[in-house]
Amino acid sequence: MSKKYFITTYGCQLNVHESEKLAGVLKEDGYEPAQNIKDADIIIFNTCAIREGAEDRVFGNVGALKKLKKENRDKIIAVCGCMTQQKEKANKLYEMFPFVDIVFGTSNLYKFKEFLNKSTKRLLAYDENFNLIGEDMPFYRTSGENAWVNIMQGCNNFCTYCIVPYVRGRERSRKSDDILKEVKEAVNQGYKKITLLGQNVNSYGQDCGEISFSELLKKVCKIQGDFKVTFMTSHPKDLTSDVIDVIAENEKILKEIHLPVQSGSNKILEKMNRKYTVEKYLSIIDEIKKKIPNVRITTDIIVGFPGETEEDFNQTCELIKKVGYDGIFAFMYSVREGTVAEKMPNQVSFDEKNKRVNAILKLEKEIKKGKNNGNN
Repeated sequence: MSKKYFITTYGCQLNVHESEKLAGVLKEDGYEPAQNIKDADIIIFNTCAIREGAEDRVFGNVGALKKLKKENRDKIIAVCGCMTQQKEKANKLYEMFPFVDIVFGTSNLYKFKEFLNKSTKRLLAYDENFNLIGEDMPFYRTSGENAWVNIMQGCNNFCTYCIVPYVRGRERSRKSDDILKEVKEAVNQGYKKITLLGQNVNSYGQDCGEISFSELLKKVCKIQGDFKVTFMTSHPKDLTSDVIDVIAENEKILKEIHLPVQSGSNKILEKMNRKYTVEKYLSIIDEIKKKIPNVRITTDIIVGFPGETEEDFNQTCELIKKVGYDGIFAFMYSVREGTVAEKMPNQVSFDEKNKRVNAILKLEKEIKKGKNNGNN
């Protein structure tokens, strides 16, 4: 009877794809997916650090595994990902839960097979070296007809609210030949949708003199086969006209762009270190709509950032109305230890943040209703 694994993934699409890599290693080692967590010989929690709630859920759900471990001492429990790339969080989890066998971060993902086969049971692996992307790791795709393809790792933007540069490192672009090879393999295997992944795909190649993101898109579109291409995520400061042109001109690229604005207030955008203004953002939106008819535009909004007044929030609502988004992912600002915003004054109360996020969701529904009624 084959050994079984169960992976729980928190967070973004990049985490989902990294869980596919962990699954690939386990499949090579003779494991098969378990239908439920109780039947698994190895349990993995791949964690997120973007918001406090995600970390709280991890601690709670890991704690619930104590009983399973007591019933079967040979069961392996591992916790990895962005949360455990933070040294203090990794140490805390390792000390709080002695029944957890392996704790490692994003920088150690490529060592998972080595960790799994170590003779000693408990292992805490922490490394600040982000140079390796794990190019040779196998993966077991689990997202239907969609194939995730990493084109880069890390982020150089250091938005004041965001922990990502600290848990993913600085930007590192994959070689375009490796990316194109992976896309070709996925297409040949029958995948109909290719999603290019990166914290900021628009800055692809800037760290190593590789081809630009627009040039990479062109090369992907030249690959033979019946498939569509999309990507995430874009940063407005790096979305250039040549990228918009490539999307407009290539039938293989889905006419959808996720362009996080985060706030409609220039004051808040500056405090967030977003490096663009509302006016610049709206000019990009105008260019997109002119060049790509019927484009689908979605965004991220953070409400309740430190110092956000009612007027700042109203400006965000006005921007949303001007753009008329096809989808909005609205979040309450969450304090992240180690970020600049953590120490900013005038933190907004939970009740106020909750009120504002609900107002955004209500506005989104009104916009969708108007579009459905033909009011574009």
